[in-house]
Amino acid sequence: MARRAAAGLLRRLAPLAGELQARGMSPTHYGTTNHGFSRFYLLQGRRHLYGSRTNIETDDTRQSTHMNFEVQKRSFCSAVAHIQRNPAYSVLNSDDVSYFKIVLGESSVVQDEDRVAVANVDWMGKYKGSSQLLLLPKSTTEVSKILSYCNSRRLAVVPQGGNTGLVGGSVPVHDEVIISLGGMNNIISFDNVNGILTCEAGCVLENLSSFVENKGFIMPLDLGAKGSCHIGGNISTNAGGLRFIRYGSLHGNVLGLEVVLADGTVLDMLTTLRKDNTGYDLKHLFIGSEGSLGVVTKAAILTPAKLPSTNVAFLSCNDYMSCQKLLLAAKRNLGEIVSAFEFMDRHCIDLAMKYLEGVQNPLPASPYSFMF
Repeated sequence: MARRAAAGLLRRLAPLAGELQARGMSPTHYGTTNHGFSRFYLLQGRRHLYGSRTNIETDDTRQSTHMNFEVQKRSFCSAVAHIQRNPAYSVLNSDDVSYFKIVLGESSVVQDEDRVAVANVDWMGKYKGSSQLLLLPKSTTEVSKILSYCNSRRLAVVPQGGNTGLVGGSVPVHDEVIISLGGMNNIISFDNVNGILTCEAGCVLENLSSFVENKGFIMPLDLGAKGSCHIGGNISTNAGGLRFIRYGSLHGNVLGLEVVLADGTVLDMLTTLRKDNTGYDLKHLFIGSEGSLGVVTKAAILTPAKLPSTNVAFLSCNDYMSCQKLLLAAKRNLGEIVSAFEFMDRHCIDLAMKYLEGVQNPLPASPYSFMF
C-alpha cells in the first residue's frame, strides 16, 4: 500500500519536476542537500508523509524497507535555502553609476558603505543582501528612467519602502540595485467630501494618518510599523493591519494607482472614481505583487470618516473556541462598529511584561489563557 501511495505521489509531482527542468532549474536551486533529492517514507495507518528518509516503517512489523522512489526536493511554503545569482544579469559598473548621477543628481545616488549597508539588511536582521548602490528618486519620471536603463542593461533591481517587512522582501538577494522611494513623500490632493487621498508612494503611513485625521477621516489600515512604513510598501504587500476586520483589505480601499513597469513604461491608473465598471481593473494585479510586476509610485485611497468616539474592551477567555464565540457575539451584537479584534495568549503576555518596560497585565488575577 505504501509503495502504491508513493508511486501516486510521484505521478502527481512529475509535471512539476518537468516544468522546473524545462525552465532550466537544477535540483540544487530547490534543495538543501548536495544531490538535490530527498526520499520519502509513509507511516502506515497514520497517513503522514515525511521527507529526507529512505525507509518504510509499519506499525505492525516496524521493519525497514528501502525505496527507490526519488523526487526533487522542494520545501513548499518555506524559504529557498540557497539561491544562485542568475548569470543573465549584468554587474554594476562605473558607467552605470555615472548615468544615474546624471538622471538623479549626486545626492540621490548613494554609494557610502554605511548607508547602503542599512538598506541591505531587513528590519529583523535576518536577511542581508550585497547591493553596492542605493538610488533615491524623487519623481515618477526618475523611477521610469532608472527602470528603463536597468532593463536595457539587464541590471537587477529591488524596490524598497520603509523596509519594515519581516520576511526579507524589501532587501536584495544578491547585488541588486536598491530603489528607495522615501524621497517621493508628497500628498497630492484630498477630497474633503468623499474622503479620497491621493499621495506618492513614499509617504509614511503615520504622516498620512495625521493628515486625514485633521480632515475628519482615518486611514483604512493601521500597523505597528506605521511610524516608518510607506504607503507604497503597504500596497505592494497588501498589508491588512489592525482595522482589517472592519475596512477590509487594500483591494477594496485603493481606488487608483500609478505604476512604473520594468521597461520604464508608466501606467496611469490613478482614478479617484469609486464606482468604475469600465474595462479591466488592472490595479489589483499590483496590490500585493511586492514589486514583481512594477513599482508603485502614486496611489488614490478611500479613507473612512473618523468616528466621534472609540471604546476598547480587554477580555479574557479560557480557550481558543471561546475566542471564536466571542468574535461571533461581537459581530452579531455590535455589527459594523467592530473595528478590530485581536487576541494574545498567556505566553505572549508573559514575554511582553518580561521584556517591555512599563507593561502591566490589566487582568493579573485572571486564570484564563487568552486575552483580547
